[in-house]
Amino acid sequence: MTTSAMPQINPEYVHWFRNSAPYINTHRGKTFVIMFGGEAVNHPNFSTLIHDFALLHSLGIKLVLVHGARPQINDNLNDAGIESPLHQDIRVTPRDAMPAILQAVGAIRLQIEAQLSMGLANSPMYGSRIDAISGNFVTARPYGVRDGMDYQMTGEVRSIDVDAIKNNLQHNHMVILGSMGYSATGEVFNLLAEDVALSTAVALGADKLIFLGAETGISDGDRLLREMIPNEVDRFLRGRDINREINYFLNCASTACREGVHRTHIISYAKDGALLEELFTRDGSGTLISHDPYEEIRRANIDDVVGLVELLTPLEEQGILVARSRERLEQEIDNYSVIERDGMILGCAALHPLDDDSAEVACVAVHPDYRSGNRGADLLAFLEQQARSHGRHKLFVLTTRTAHWFVEQGFTEVSADALPDERRAKYNNGRNSKVFQKTL
Repeated sequence: MTTSAMPQINPEYVHWFRNSAPYINTHRGKTFVIMFGGEAVNHPNFSTLIHDFALLHSLGIKLVLVHGARPQINDNLNDAGIESPLHQDIRVTPRDAMPAILQAVGAIRLQIEAQLSMGLANSPMYGSRIDAISGNFVTARPYGVRDGMDYQMTGEVRSIDVDAIKNNLQHNHMVILGSMGYSATGEVFNLLAEDVALSTAVALGADKLIFLGAETGISDGDRLLREMIPNEVDRFLRGRDINREINYFLNCASTACREGVHRTHIISYAKDGALLEELFTRDGSGTLISHDPYEEIRRANIDDVVGLVELLTPLEEQGILVARSRERLEQEIDNYSVIERDGMILGCAALHPLDDDSAEVACVAVHPDYRSGNRGADLLAFLEQQARSHGRHKLFVLTTRTAHWFVEQGFTEVSADALPDERRAKYNNGRNSKVFQKTL
Protein backbone atom coordinates (compact mmCIF):
# COMPACT_ATOMS: atom_id res chain seq x y z
CA MET A 1 0.00 0.00 0.00
CA THR A 2 1.38 3.41 -0.92
CA THR A 3 0.36 6.84 0.19
CA SER A 4 0.86 9.97 -1.81
CA ALA A 5 3.21 12.50 -0.33
CA MET A 6 1.67 15.66 1.04
CA PRO A 7 2.45 18.67 -1.17
CA GLN A 8 5.09 20.93 0.28
CA ILE A 9 4.04 24.49 1.06
CA ASN A 10 6.60 27.26 0.64
CA PRO A 11 6.84 28.88 4.10
CA GLU A 12 8.13 32.14 2.60
CA TYR A 13 5.01 32.40 0.43
CA VAL A 14 2.74 31.72 3.42
CA HIS A 15 4.59 34.35 5.48
CA TRP A 16 4.36 36.91 2.66
CA PHE A 17 0.67 36.25 2.06
CA ARG A 18 -0.23 36.57 5.73
CA ASN A 19 1.70 39.82 6.03
CA SER A 20 0.18 41.24 2.84
CA ALA A 21 -3.41 40.56 3.96
CA PRO A 22 -3.73 43.79 6.00
CA TYR A 23 -2.68 45.80 2.94
CA ILE A 24 -5.21 44.01 0.75
CA ASN A 25 -7.90 45.02 3.21
CA THR A 26 -6.60 48.58 3.53
CA HIS A 27 -6.36 49.22 -0.23
CA ARG A 28 -9.77 47.81 -1.14
CA GLY A 29 -12.05 50.55 -2.45
CA LYS A 30 -9.22 53.12 -2.61
CA THR A 31 -8.35 55.20 -5.68
CA PHE A 32 -4.83 55.02 -7.13
CA VAL A 33 -3.54 57.16 -10.00
CA ILE A 34 -0.63 55.39 -11.74
CA MET A 35 1.55 57.24 -14.25
CA PHE A 36 4.07 55.67 -16.62
CA GLY A 37 5.85 57.00 -19.69
CA GLY A 38 6.21 55.61 -23.17
CA GLU A 39 9.54 54.10 -22.12
CA ALA A 40 7.63 51.76 -19.79
CA VAL A 41 5.34 50.71 -22.65
CA ASN A 42 8.38 49.76 -24.74
CA HIS A 43 9.99 47.76 -21.91
CA PRO A 44 9.77 43.92 -21.90
CA ASN A 45 8.27 44.04 -18.40
CA PHE A 46 5.21 46.01 -19.53
CA SER A 47 3.06 42.93 -20.13
CA THR A 48 3.75 41.92 -16.53
CA LEU A 49 2.79 45.40 -15.38
CA ILE A 50 -0.54 45.05 -17.19
CA HIS A 51 -1.03 41.80 -15.31
CA ASP A 52 -0.34 43.59 -12.01
CA PHE A 53 -2.80 46.37 -12.90
CA ALA A 54 -5.42 43.70 -13.50
CA LEU A 55 -4.57 42.06 -10.20
CA LEU A 56 -4.98 45.35 -8.31
CA HIS A 57 -8.31 45.89 -10.04
CA SER A 58 -9.46 42.41 -9.00
CA LEU A 59 -8.64 43.30 -5.37
CA GLY A 60 -11.13 46.16 -5.46
CA ILE A 61 -8.70 49.02 -6.10
CA LYS A 62 -9.98 51.80 -8.36
CA LEU A 63 -7.32 52.57 -10.96
CA VAL A 64 -6.69 55.57 -13.17
CA LEU A 65 -3.80 54.89 -15.56
CA VAL A 66 -2.00 57.89 -17.05
CA HIS A 67 0.47 57.17 -19.84
CA GLY A 68 3.04 59.24 -21.65
CA ALA A 69 4.34 58.71 -25.17
CA ARG A 70 7.59 60.66 -25.55
CA PRO A 71 9.72 58.00 -27.37
CA GLN A 72 6.80 57.01 -29.61
CA ILE A 73 6.14 60.67 -30.45
CA ASN A 74 9.82 61.20 -31.23
CA ASP A 75 9.80 58.22 -33.60
CA ASN A 76 6.70 59.46 -35.41
CA LEU A 77 8.04 62.98 -35.75
CA ASN A 78 11.38 61.70 -37.06
CA ASP A 79 9.60 59.55 -39.62
CA ALA A 80 7.54 62.56 -40.71
CA GLY A 81 10.56 64.88 -40.75
CA ILE A 82 8.89 67.33 -38.37
CA GLU A 83 10.86 69.48 -35.91
CA SER A 84 9.44 69.60 -32.38
CA PRO A 85 12.23 70.80 -30.10
CA LEU A 86 12.36 70.69 -26.31
CA HIS A 87 12.69 73.98 -24.46
CA GLN A 88 13.39 73.71 -20.72
CA ASP A 89 12.40 70.03 -20.94
CA ILE A 90 8.97 70.86 -22.39
CA ARG A 91 8.10 70.02 -26.00
CA VAL A 92 7.32 72.87 -28.37
CA THR A 93 4.44 71.46 -30.43
CA PRO A 94 3.90 72.88 -33.93
CA ARG A 95 0.38 72.46 -35.28
CA ASP A 96 1.61 70.18 -38.08
CA ALA A 97 3.09 67.82 -35.47
CA MET A 98 -0.28 67.06 -33.88
CA PRO A 99 -1.33 64.20 -36.24
CA ALA A 100 1.90 62.31 -35.46
CA ILE A 101 1.46 62.96 -31.72
CA LEU A 102 -2.18 61.91 -31.71
CA GLN A 103 -1.26 58.71 -33.57
CA ALA A 104 1.41 57.83 -30.97
CA VAL A 105 -0.84 58.54 -27.97
CA GLY A 106 -3.79 56.74 -29.52
CA ALA A 107 -1.72 53.66 -30.38
CA ILE A 108 -0.57 53.30 -26.77
CA ARG A 109 -4.12 53.69 -25.46
CA LEU A 110 -5.36 51.00 -27.84
CA GLN A 111 -2.49 48.71 -26.85
CA ILE A 112 -3.35 49.05 -23.15
CA GLU A 113 -7.06 48.53 -23.77
CA ALA A 114 -6.38 45.46 -25.90
CA GLN A 115 -4.15 43.84 -23.30
CA LEU A 116 -6.65 44.49 -20.51
CA SER A 117 -9.56 43.23 -22.61
CA MET A 118 -8.06 39.88 -23.53
CA GLY A 119 -8.05 38.67 -19.93
CA LEU A 120 -4.30 38.04 -19.92
CA ALA A 121 -4.02 34.57 -21.41
CA ASN A 122 -1.58 32.15 -19.77
CA SER A 123 -1.84 34.04 -16.50
CA PRO A 124 -3.92 33.70 -13.31
CA MET A 125 -6.06 36.60 -14.58
CA TYR A 126 -7.23 34.66 -17.66
CA GLY A 127 -10.92 35.28 -18.29
CA SER A 128 -11.08 38.34 -16.04
CA ARG A 129 -11.89 40.85 -18.74
CA ILE A 130 -11.58 44.45 -17.58
CA ASP A 131 -13.57 47.32 -19.03
CA ALA A 132 -11.09 50.10 -19.79
CA ILE A 133 -12.56 53.54 -20.40
CA SER A 134 -10.97 56.62 -21.92
CA GLY A 135 -12.50 59.91 -23.01
CA ASN A 136 -12.35 63.68 -22.94
CA PHE A 137 -11.90 63.85 -19.17
CA VAL A 138 -9.09 66.44 -19.31
CA THR A 139 -9.72 70.06 -20.28
CA ALA A 140 -6.61 71.96 -21.35
CA ARG A 141 -5.44 75.47 -22.16
CA PRO A 142 -2.43 76.70 -24.14
CA TYR A 143 0.92 76.75 -22.37
CA GLY A 144 1.42 80.05 -24.15
CA VAL A 145 4.54 82.13 -24.63
CA ARG A 146 7.13 81.81 -21.86
CA ASP A 147 10.59 83.33 -21.77
CA GLY A 148 10.03 84.42 -25.35
CA MET A 149 9.22 80.89 -26.57
CA ASP A 150 5.83 80.19 -28.15
CA TYR A 151 4.92 76.62 -27.21
CA GLN A 152 2.12 76.59 -29.83
CA MET A 153 -0.01 73.41 -29.35
CA THR A 154 1.60 72.45 -26.07
CA GLY A 155 -0.89 72.88 -23.26
CA GLU A 156 -1.41 72.49 -19.54
CA VAL A 157 -4.28 71.03 -17.55
CA ARG A 158 -7.16 73.42 -16.89
CA SER A 159 -9.61 71.03 -15.21
CA ILE A 160 -10.46 67.36 -14.69
CA ASP A 161 -13.95 65.95 -15.15
CA VAL A 162 -14.04 64.43 -11.68
CA ASP A 163 -17.68 63.34 -11.77
CA ALA A 164 -17.26 61.41 -15.02
CA ILE A 165 -14.11 59.64 -13.82
CA LYS A 166 -15.65 58.75 -10.44
CA ASN A 167 -18.78 57.46 -12.14
CA ASN A 168 -16.69 55.11 -14.30
CA LEU A 169 -14.63 53.96 -11.33
CA GLN A 170 -17.82 53.32 -9.37
CA HIS A 171 -19.01 51.04 -12.18
CA ASN A 172 -15.81 48.98 -11.91
CA HIS A 173 -14.14 50.47 -14.99
CA MET A 174 -10.45 51.21 -15.23
CA VAL A 175 -9.90 54.74 -16.55
CA ILE A 176 -7.08 55.46 -19.02
CA LEU A 177 -5.80 58.97 -19.62
CA GLY A 178 -3.19 59.97 -22.18
CA SER A 179 -1.06 63.08 -22.48
CA MET A 180 -3.80 64.93 -24.39
CA GLY A 181 -6.25 67.61 -23.32
CA TYR A 182 -9.22 69.22 -25.05
CA SER A 183 -10.16 72.89 -25.05
CA ALA A 184 -13.64 74.42 -24.96
CA THR A 185 -13.07 75.51 -28.58
CA GLY A 186 -12.48 71.94 -29.76
CA GLU A 187 -8.70 72.07 -30.04
CA VAL A 188 -6.43 69.29 -28.82
CA PHE A 189 -3.30 70.11 -26.82
CA ASN A 190 -0.19 68.08 -26.12
CA LEU A 191 0.28 67.81 -22.33
CA LEU A 192 2.89 66.53 -19.92
CA ALA A 193 1.75 63.13 -18.63
CA GLU A 194 3.14 64.02 -15.20
CA ASP A 195 0.93 67.13 -15.15
CA VAL A 196 -2.12 65.06 -16.10
CA ALA A 197 -1.37 62.51 -13.35
CA LEU A 198 -0.80 65.18 -10.68
CA SER A 199 -3.90 67.18 -11.59
CA THR A 200 -6.05 64.03 -11.72
CA ALA A 201 -4.82 62.72 -8.35
CA VAL A 202 -5.42 66.08 -6.65
CA ALA A 203 -8.83 66.60 -8.25
CA LEU A 204 -10.01 63.09 -7.34
CA GLY A 205 -8.56 63.25 -3.84
CA ALA A 206 -6.76 60.01 -4.72
CA ASP A 207 -5.40 57.84 -1.96
CA LYS A 208 -2.14 57.27 -3.84
CA LEU A 209 -0.25 58.75 -6.77
CA ILE A 210 2.26 56.27 -8.21
CA PHE A 211 5.01 57.09 -10.69
CA LEU A 212 6.64 54.22 -12.58
CA GLY A 213 10.08 55.25 -13.80
CA ALA A 214 13.34 53.80 -15.01
CA GLU A 215 14.98 53.97 -11.57
CA THR A 216 14.23 51.89 -8.48
CA GLY A 217 13.32 55.05 -6.61
CA ILE A 218 15.18 58.12 -5.39
CA SER A 219 18.81 57.46 -4.55
CA ASP A 220 21.36 59.56 -2.70
CA GLY A 221 24.58 58.10 -4.05
CA ASP A 222 24.33 54.35 -3.57
CA ARG A 223 21.62 54.63 -0.91
CA LEU A 224 17.95 54.26 -1.76
CA LEU A 225 15.86 56.88 0.04
CA ARG A 226 12.84 54.87 1.11
CA GLU A 227 10.83 57.68 2.73
CA MET A 228 10.74 61.44 2.27
CA ILE A 229 8.45 64.31 3.22
CA PRO A 230 7.94 67.44 1.07
CA ASN A 231 10.50 69.54 2.95
CA GLU A 232 13.11 66.81 2.45
CA VAL A 233 12.24 66.72 -1.27
CA ASP A 234 12.84 70.47 -1.50
CA ARG A 235 16.25 70.13 0.16
CA PHE A 236 17.16 67.16 -2.03
CA LEU A 237 16.38 69.06 -5.25
CA ARG A 238 18.26 72.19 -4.23
CA GLY A 239 21.56 72.54 -6.09
CA ARG A 240 21.54 69.04 -7.61
CA ASP A 241 21.85 68.05 -11.24
CA ILE A 242 18.95 65.60 -11.53
CA ASN A 243 17.60 63.95 -14.67
CA ARG A 244 14.32 65.15 -16.11
CA GLU A 245 12.23 62.18 -15.04
CA ILE A 246 13.26 62.23 -11.38
CA ASN A 247 12.95 66.02 -11.24
CA TYR A 248 9.36 65.87 -12.50
CA PHE A 249 8.43 62.98 -10.25
CA LEU A 250 9.76 64.65 -7.12
CA ASN A 251 8.20 68.03 -7.85
CA CYS A 252 4.85 66.40 -8.59
CA ALA A 253 5.11 64.24 -5.45
CA SER A 254 5.86 67.26 -3.26
CA THR A 255 2.98 69.24 -4.77
CA ALA A 256 0.59 66.29 -4.46
CA CYS A 257 1.37 65.86 -0.76
CA ARG A 258 0.80 69.55 -0.10
CA GLU A 259 -2.52 69.45 -1.95
CA GLY A 260 -4.06 66.49 -0.17
CA VAL A 261 -2.67 63.31 -1.76
CA HIS A 262 -1.04 61.89 1.32
CA ARG A 263 1.18 59.27 -0.32
CA THR A 264 3.10 59.32 -3.58
CA HIS A 265 5.30 56.40 -4.63
CA ILE A 266 8.21 56.42 -7.08
CA ILE A 267 9.14 52.91 -8.21
CA SER A 268 10.59 51.02 -11.17
CA TYR A 269 8.65 49.80 -14.18
CA ALA A 270 11.61 47.58 -15.11
CA LYS A 271 11.72 45.52 -11.89
CA ASP A 272 9.32 42.59 -11.99
CA GLY A 273 6.90 42.79 -9.08
CA ALA A 274 8.03 46.23 -7.89
CA LEU A 275 4.46 47.58 -7.85
CA LEU A 276 3.14 44.70 -5.74
CA GLU A 277 6.14 44.84 -3.42
CA GLU A 278 5.60 48.56 -2.89
CA LEU A 279 1.91 48.20 -2.10
CA PHE A 280 1.81 44.96 -0.13
CA THR A 281 4.98 44.90 1.97
CA ARG A 282 5.96 47.11 4.87
CA ASP A 283 9.24 48.37 3.42
CA GLY A 284 8.17 48.57 -0.22
CA SER A 285 10.46 48.59 -3.25
CA GLY A 286 11.03 52.26 -4.04
CA THR A 287 10.60 55.69 -2.50
CA LEU A 288 7.54 56.94 -0.62
CA ILE A 289 6.86 60.67 -0.33
CA SER A 290 4.23 61.20 2.34
CA HIS A 291 2.46 64.21 3.77
CA ASP A 292 3.44 63.10 7.26
CA PRO A 293 6.42 61.01 8.33
CA TYR A 294 5.82 57.38 7.37
CA GLU A 295 6.85 56.29 10.86
CA GLU A 296 5.14 57.90 13.80
CA ILE A 297 6.43 58.27 17.35
CA ARG A 298 3.49 58.61 19.71
CA ARG A 299 2.22 57.79 23.16
CA ALA A 300 1.10 54.17 23.45
CA ASN A 301 -2.48 53.07 24.04
CA ILE A 302 -4.11 49.85 25.15
CA ASP A 303 -4.41 48.61 21.53
CA ASP A 304 -0.60 48.53 21.33
CA VAL A 305 -0.16 45.88 24.04
CA VAL A 306 -0.15 42.95 21.61
CA GLY A 307 2.52 44.64 19.48
CA LEU A 308 4.59 45.42 22.57
CA VAL A 309 4.46 41.79 23.70
CA GLU A 310 5.67 40.62 20.26
CA LEU A 311 8.51 43.15 20.29
CA LEU A 312 9.66 42.60 23.88
CA THR A 313 9.34 38.83 24.34
CA PRO A 314 12.48 37.88 22.34
CA LEU A 315 14.56 40.46 24.24
CA GLU A 316 13.21 39.22 27.56
CA GLU A 317 14.05 35.64 26.62
CA GLN A 318 17.64 36.72 25.91
CA GLY A 319 17.86 38.41 29.30
CA ILE A 320 18.38 41.85 27.74
CA LEU A 321 15.16 43.20 29.29
CA VAL A 322 13.36 42.40 32.51
CA ALA A 323 10.33 40.22 31.83
CA ARG A 324 7.03 42.10 31.90
CA SER A 325 3.68 40.36 31.96
CA ARG A 326 0.89 41.43 29.67
CA GLU A 327 -1.07 42.57 32.72
CA ARG A 328 1.80 44.80 33.81
CA LEU A 329 2.09 46.31 30.33
CA GLU A 330 -1.64 47.05 30.36
CA GLN A 331 -1.38 48.72 33.78
CA GLU A 332 1.62 50.85 32.77
CA ILE A 333 0.64 51.54 29.15
CA ASP A 334 0.32 55.28 29.77
CA ASN A 335 4.07 55.40 30.50
CA TYR A 336 5.03 53.88 27.12
CA SER A 337 5.75 55.50 23.79
CA VAL A 338 6.06 53.62 20.51
CA ILE A 339 7.31 53.92 16.94
CA GLU A 340 4.60 52.69 14.59
CA ARG A 341 4.82 51.92 10.88
CA ASP A 342 1.64 50.82 9.10
CA GLY A 343 0.24 49.26 12.27
CA MET A 344 3.46 47.49 13.30
CA ILE A 345 5.25 48.48 16.51
CA LEU A 346 8.90 48.92 15.52
CA GLY A 347 10.17 50.31 18.82
CA CYS A 348 9.13 51.29 22.29
CA ALA A 349 10.37 52.98 25.43
CA ALA A 350 8.86 53.77 28.83
CA LEU A 351 9.15 56.81 31.08
CA HIS A 352 8.30 55.99 34.70
CA PRO A 353 7.97 58.98 37.07
CA LEU A 354 10.13 58.60 40.22
CA ASP A 355 9.56 61.87 42.06
CA ASP A 356 8.74 65.46 41.21
CA ASP A 357 12.15 66.07 39.65
CA SER A 358 13.15 62.74 38.10
CA ALA A 359 11.95 59.84 35.96
CA GLU A 360 13.32 56.49 34.82
CA VAL A 361 13.80 55.50 31.21
CA ALA A 362 13.08 51.80 30.76
CA CYS A 363 12.31 49.16 28.18
CA VAL A 364 14.04 50.86 25.23
CA ALA A 365 13.68 48.37 22.39
CA VAL A 366 13.78 48.45 18.58
CA HIS A 367 12.83 45.61 16.26
CA PRO A 368 15.98 43.80 14.98
CA ASP A 369 15.13 44.58 11.34
CA TYR A 370 15.04 48.34 12.02
CA ARG A 371 18.09 49.02 14.16
CA SER A 372 20.22 50.54 11.42
CA GLY A 373 18.77 54.04 11.82
CA ASN A 374 18.39 56.41 14.76
CA ARG A 375 15.07 55.11 16.06
CA GLY A 376 16.36 54.45 19.58
CA ALA A 377 17.76 57.96 19.85
CA ASP A 378 14.52 59.40 18.44
CA LEU A 379 12.51 57.53 21.06
CA LEU A 380 14.81 58.79 23.80
CA ALA A 381 14.44 62.38 22.56
CA PHE A 382 10.65 61.92 22.62
CA LEU A 383 10.81 60.78 26.26
CA GLU A 384 13.10 63.66 27.19
CA GLN A 385 10.56 66.10 25.80
CA GLN A 386 7.85 64.43 27.88
CA ALA A 387 10.01 64.69 31.01
CA ARG A 388 10.68 68.39 30.42
CA SER A 389 7.01 69.12 29.84
CA HIS A 390 6.28 67.61 33.28
CA GLY A 391 8.99 69.63 34.98
CA ARG A 392 11.41 66.73 35.52
CA HIS A 393 15.09 67.50 35.07
CA LYS A 394 16.79 64.16 35.82
CA LEU A 395 16.55 60.92 33.91
CA PHE A 396 17.80 57.60 35.27
CA VAL A 397 18.27 54.33 33.43
CA LEU A 398 19.27 50.89 34.72
CA THR A 399 20.91 48.59 32.16
CA THR A 400 23.07 45.50 31.94
CA ARG A 401 24.02 45.36 28.24
CA THR A 402 23.49 48.74 26.62
CA ALA A 403 25.60 50.97 28.85
CA HIS A 404 27.77 52.24 26.01
CA TRP A 405 24.75 53.34 23.97
CA PHE A 406 23.34 55.37 26.84
CA VAL A 407 26.74 57.03 27.36
CA GLU A 408 26.61 58.05 23.69
CA GLN A 409 23.21 59.63 24.39
CA GLY A 410 24.62 61.85 27.13
CA PHE A 411 24.11 59.67 30.23
CA THR A 412 26.76 59.40 32.95
CA GLU A 413 27.28 56.39 35.19
CA VAL A 414 26.40 56.98 38.86
CA SER A 415 26.04 54.78 41.93
CA ALA A 416 22.71 53.29 42.95
CA ASP A 417 22.72 55.75 45.85
CA ALA A 418 21.88 58.53 43.38
CA LEU A 419 18.46 56.99 42.78
CA PRO A 420 15.48 58.48 44.63
CA ASP A 421 14.78 56.65 47.90
CA GLU A 422 11.75 54.69 46.75
CA ARG A 423 13.45 53.50 43.55
CA ARG A 424 16.67 52.64 45.38
CA ALA A 425 14.68 50.41 47.74
CA LYS A 426 13.53 48.39 44.73
CA TYR A 427 16.94 48.24 43.10
CA ASN A 428 17.50 44.66 41.98
CA ASN A 429 21.08 43.83 42.94
CA GLY A 430 20.65 40.34 41.53
CA ARG A 431 20.87 41.72 37.97
CA ASN A 432 23.76 43.96 38.97
CA SER A 433 22.42 46.67 36.66
CA LYS A 434 24.50 49.76 36.10
CA VAL A 435 22.84 53.06 36.88
CA PHE A 436 23.12 56.06 34.56
CA GLN A 437 21.86 59.59 34.94
CA LYS A 438 21.23 62.47 32.55
CA THR A 439 20.43 66.03 33.56
CA LEU A 440 18.00 67.79 31.22
